[in-house]
Order: sequence, then structure tokens, then C-alpha cells
Amino acid sequence: MKKSRLKKYANLIATVGVNVKRDQEVIINAELDQPEFVKCLVEECYKAGAKKVTVEWNYQPLTKVNVKYRTLKTLSKLENWEIEKLEHRVKTLPAVIHLMSEDPDGLAGIDQEKMAKAAQAKYPIIKPLRDKMENKYQWCVAAVPGVKWAKKVFPNETKTRAVEKLWEAILYTCRVDDDPVAAWTVHNRLLASRCRYLNSLNIETLEYSASNGTNIKIGLIESSVFRGGEERTLNGDLFNPNIPTEEIFISPKKGCAEGIVYSTRPFSYRGELIDNIFLRFENGRVVEARAEKNEDLLKTMLSMDEGASYLGECAFVPYDSPIRNSGILFYNTLFDENAACHLALGEGFENCIKDYEKYSLKECREMGINDSMIHEDIMIGTGDLSVIAHTRDGKRVQIFKDGNWAF
Repeated sequence: MKKSRLKKYANLIATVGVNVKRDQEVIINAELDQPEFVKCLVEECYKAGAKKVTVEWNYQPLTKVNVKYRTLKTLSKLENWEIEKLEHRVKTLPAVIHLMSEDPDGLAGIDQEKMAKAAQAKYPIIKPLRDKMENKYQWCVAAVPGVKWAKKVFPNETKTRAVEKLWEAILYTCRVDDDPVAAWTVHNRLLASRCRYLNSLNIETLEYSASNGTNIKIGLIESSVFRGGEERTLNGDLFNPNIPTEEIFISPKKGCAEGIVYSTRPFSYRGELIDNIFLRFENGRVVEARAEKNEDLLKTMLSMDEGASYLGECAFVPYDSPIRNSGILFYNTLFDENAACHLALGEGFENCIKDYEKYSLKECREMGINDSMIHEDIMIGTGDLSVIAHTRDGKRVQIFKDGNWAF
């Protein structure tokens, strides 16, 4: 891969993704797969004006060793220095980049119950600090190829060729062409125009149906709004939370979902793939859940907390999106969620409330925004998916037909 293209990609993440501000701290979370690119990204962040860039490395095999040998009590404890680090972030509001490259099956065989209990024990300490940062800082999720991830996507290629092909797919779907910044300006304008139309409808209920059996009605909050692409912090700083992105999304009203859905793509949760999912909702909550692969892990996910079995997001992605048309199953939610319409279980987005800056987090959640320690996307898009919007003034508007936008 040409270094010039990778430099453009790094610049895109730093300037359009998190939009680093002068004298701002930056944190990069990364696996040990592409250290040269991470170095390039660090440099681009400094060129954009960062005061300090810190890289926090992750390594799936080490995670497996720690979970295996540490006691549950040790895994469940946050040391004082870890809490102080989180408190420092609340004060400084760094830009945060999550650079994904992990193996979709990289934690297979780990004690998922032990890991879940440890996360549940730490969450009450982490949550208040996380809430203090909500909508106040820029963040971006992007990706680079890991060898095992690349081999999962391209199993018949050599390691070197698989990584090269995955690089090509990532750069293509992220619009890294002659001028990526200009390409994203145009893309964000298109997403914004779709949001404006959907918001003009004043939708009360979304009704989904497809020939695979998906049939569900989902209620929306009266003052909610659709969003997509570029976002803005409460301080007014623009950023793009996902590179790539093709979705228009909204957070539904907690407790207002009736029906069934079938997944159309697998997704990786805590380093293991869950596939062919069936979910049945009553009063907004999942009351029946099945999966052909890793059903127990699916049920563990749904039991992480009270909000984990409720919806936090409804997202629209056309079936003929660039990612879907690439013909590649990425086994990575960042990409696969942008290849198909999806529903997310767990945490909703407070900024999907109109004029959300006027309300507290508590008030947004009282309006119906779901609260949870998880946010996991279940892809449900098909080539014949239909979505009907029922408006508050009694109209019936087709917004998706045959898997694509109907307007």
C-alpha cells in the first residue's frame, strides 16, 4: 500500500474524524497490528494542533491470559490510578480515536461470564464519569487491517495479500481518493439532506417488514430527530464519529417495539461471532432470543443490565450502499452496520432529542432514550426490506422500498 494513501487516510481521521483542536489532547486506542500507521496517525494529530497524543495499546491474546488467571475480584476492581485517569479525561475532554483491527474470533474460548461480571462490577464507577463527558468531546471509530481479521475476510489469500486487499477495501469504503476531505464534505451534505426530509415528516411509528419474517413496529419519541454523518459537540466542535458511515439513525422510545426481527449478517461481540439471530419484542423489550451460533453469548449480552434488552437505535442504510456493493462480509460492525439497515440494542443517543442541549441526561432518558452499558448493532437489512413511516398527523409514508430509499 502506498504510504501517500495511508497518510491521506491518517489525515482524514485526524481532521475530519475527530477534528483535532489546537492544544487538545488526543487518545488513540489500537491493537498491535499496524504500528507504522499508528505512528503516521499520531504525527497527523500533532500537525492538526494536538498538544499531546497518547496511544493505548490492546492485545487480544493478553486479554485472554488476564481473564484466565486473574480472580473475578481482581478483574472487577478499578485501581485508584485508573479512576484518576478517567477523571482527568472528564476535565480535559481529549479527542478519542478507536482504531479497530481485532480478530472477530479473537476471544473465542474466553470465560465470557467472568468477563461480563467484571464489566458489570466496574460499570457503576465508570458510568457517572462517562456521563459527564457525554456529547462534550470528539471521537471517531476507524479501522486498519489485522492479519487474522484479514484472513477471516479473505481466507483463500496469503497473509500479505489478505492484508493488502483489506487495506484496499477500507480505503475505498472510507472515500480515500484524490481528495478525501472534499469527498466527505459532499457525503455529509447528502446525509444531512436525508435527515432534513425525515425530520420534516414528524414520524410517530416505523413499521418494518421483509420476506425473511422480519415484522416489527417501533415507536419514536415525539421530540426526536434523525441524524447522520457529521455531528457537533455541545461546545460546537464538528466531528465524524464513524469512518466509514452510510447510515441515518434515530433513537426510538424505550418500551415501544412490538414484533420480530431476523439478523442478516453476523456480528462480533466481545471477540466472538454471533450469527443468525432471532429476536421477539414485547412492550419494547426482547422477550425471546435465539441464535444459530453463540446463543448463550447473545443471552449474556441481553442480560448485561436492564437496558440491554431494549432498543437504542434504528438506523437506515440502503441495500446498494458502497459497502454492501463491495461484496465483502467484513465481520466487523463498523463496516457491516453500514452495509445494511440495523437495530441497536442498548444505549440510545441523547442528541437524537431536538434541542438536546437544553436538557439534562436524566431528562432525555425520561423522555424515552434508553440507557445501558452496551450498544450492539443487529443487521436486519434485506433486498426486499420495506419501512413505512406513520406520521403524527395520520399519514403513511414509504421511506424504504426493496431495501433502498423510497425518496
